[in-house]
Amino acid sequence: MASAIGRRQAFKLATQARLFSSSAARNAAQVKSLGVIGAGQMGLGIALVAAQKAGIPVTLIDQSQAALDKGLGFAEKLLAKDVSKSRLTQDQADKARSLLSPSTAIEDLSGVDFVIEAVPEISSLKFDIFAKLAKVCPKHTILATNTSSISITKIAASTTKDPTDLSASSRVVSTHFMNPVPVQKGVEIISGLQTSKETVDTAVEFCKAMGKIPSVSADSPGFIANRILMPYINEAIICLETGVGTRDDIDAMMKNGTNVPMGPLQLADFIGLDTCLAIMKVLYQETGDSKYRPSILLGKMVDAGWFGKKSGKGFYDY
Repeated sequence: MASAIGRRQAFKLATQARLFSSSAARNAAQVKSLGVIGAGQMGLGIALVAAQKAGIPVTLIDQSQAALDKGLGFAEKLLAKDVSKSRLTQDQADKARSLLSPSTAIEDLSGVDFVIEAVPEISSLKFDIFAKLAKVCPKHTILATNTSSISITKIAASTTKDPTDLSASSRVVSTHFMNPVPVQKGVEIISGLQTSKETVDTAVEFCKAMGKIPSVSADSPGFIANRILMPYINEAIICLETGVGTRDDIDAMMKNGTNVPMGPLQLADFIGLDTCLAIMKVLYQETGDSKYRPSILLGKMVDAGWFGKKSGKGFYDY
């Protein structure tokens, strides 16, 4: 009898899992258009991958026309490179480019099914954007952020002044893509306290449609990736700062000793030292744990304007 009950329970759970999966897949299939806010490296990468892999139109928003022009120019270079290496045909590249529509008006997101915000890690900026999205976007639109450190619960709360009104906040989730987006497969899906399960499931399935491999994380400072990665990078900078090793020896040891494609100091340059510092500050402030204190050298380099690859100088010259 116990065995029969166990089999019935297992069958029930398996059926529920299939239903949840089927529902999420249907919701993801209903995502016919995407909005991306921020035409920088991350935003452009997300928009381009969505156009290529999911094959849906993408409205790319940035307050700067110059940033939009630069981003689209970069997209064309990436597509041309893929064509030259026979990863894409010219027709496929042309179709992907045709799906990208630039705009400086956030109101142009009034008809999209899914929005991903990818602006700098400034809390007030993100809160302001999500307050606007809650008013501009349809009631079914998933409102996603690419934040690497800011609380999803706080971002969700910015969509309304009434904490009991979950109409918009339940649709807020994080889709934290890894950099560079066209190359890296991983995406962190993070839910806030208000986020519905349907929103999380839909975000997971939509990221799969973009050719990514999603992992689900709790809304905790740094989430999974940066909770592990940033202290590693910060400690490498402290090792350089205190003379434990030279730049080249630190990076060579980690590359040759742990089989990673680049050392922590070079990786920091590619992420952006200003971004690394911002994330470490959030980890330190949110946890109060001294192990997350940002390196003094990291702060000085950011003060000097040495942000890494994007500024031409960091731990290495570019």
